[in-house]
Amino acid sequence: MANQEKSKETLRIFVLADTHNRLPEKVKEIAKDADEIWHLGDVCTEAILDDLRTIGPRVVLVRGNCDNNFEWPLVVDLVRGGLKFRLQHIPPDQPPDDVDVLLHGHTHVPRNERRGRVLFLNPGCVTRPNRGSPPSVAWLEIVSEKINWKLAPLR
Repeated sequence: MANQEKSKETLRIFVLADTHNRLPEKVKEIAKDADEIWHLGDVCTEAILDDLRTIGPRVVLVRGNCDNNFEWPLVVDLVRGGLKFRLQHIPPDQPPDDVDVLLHGHTHVPRNERRGRVLFLNPGCVTRPNRGSPPSVAWLEIVSEKINWKLAPLR
């Protein structure tokens, strides 16, 4: 019973971006305990999505500048744990007024930065990291309207 109660209190979301046609086995292994999987764009091939869906949790994704499936949305707004999240591939220049947390990919560099009242988060890049960062994904835990963001290096 305690485990069931804990799972209702804590939402664990596995966040990744910029897979660019490659999903290492290690990523699938790490993601198996997630409640949801959020992919922040540049998936580049449907096969990556199929692989993510076989892990089990619901997969939410946005279209990146290298994706050519125009049915995928450019922006997804979600509410989880009382917080408003926006998922988009390319980060906006200014923080949006209507969200608490903006998650993005595109730069291939991890980010955890508050701008105004909006928290900008980027899990880094799975396949081609930038500026000396290791390849990475991230865990977003939501508990009682608070978030815990943890980068998970893939090396």
